[in-house]
Amino acid sequence: MDIGHFRREYLKDGLERSDLADNPVQQFSSWFNQARDTDIPDPNAMILATVSGDGQPSQRTVLLKYYDEDGFVFFTNKASRKAREIAGNAKVNLHFVWLDLERQISIAGTATPISSAESTRYFMTRPRDSQIAAWVSNQSSAISSRKLLLQKFQEMKQKFVAGEVPLPSFWGGYRVSPSSVEFWQGRENRLHDRFLYTQVETGWQVERLAP
Repeated sequence: MDIGHFRREYLKDGLERSDLADNPVQQFSSWFNQARDTDIPDPNAMILATVSGDGQPSQRTVLLKYYDEDGFVFFTNKASRKAREIAGNAKVNLHFVWLDLERQISIAGTATPISSAESTRYFMTRPRDSQIAAWVSNQSSAISSRKLLLQKFQEMKQKFVAGEVPLPSFWGGYRVSPSSVEFWQGRENRLHDRFLYTQVETGWQVERLAP
């Protein structure tokens, strides 16, 4: 199928060096808040790219749960494909796409597990059924049916019918510490604005990139 005719111009905004914060996390926060205030669905949804031992990249959508000057944190099953690939190669990429704002952010960095205490603090804020679901799914493994998955969910609900649901030992968070961050703003005639923050000894270097 030829879909080359799918095309529109990006006309909403522009981006100049003078618009940018000196720190990419501060700039991310500014854009994220604008995305949130625009009522974009799931503004914290991001593509996480990892690489297998044989060099095969893989991508999936995960949710950013919080961020600070040290990096961007997401949570997952530690036996999942993404976690196994991070264990073999901690270099990852995060990618945000906010098409309503004609913006993208690409973050290259290193993923490291956060502490159990930090994971527990977040885990306790999850809805109870989401806590139980973390116990049920052996993420990325083959299963025979959804019926079996739901059966296991009911069994775990019964197991934890009283008291708090504990943090599974196989579930936790990863913090991606950025080494570079690119901010992309769509422009007319595909002459997009792109700025790349790269970490250097003195802080962050900012360069404009050709579209």
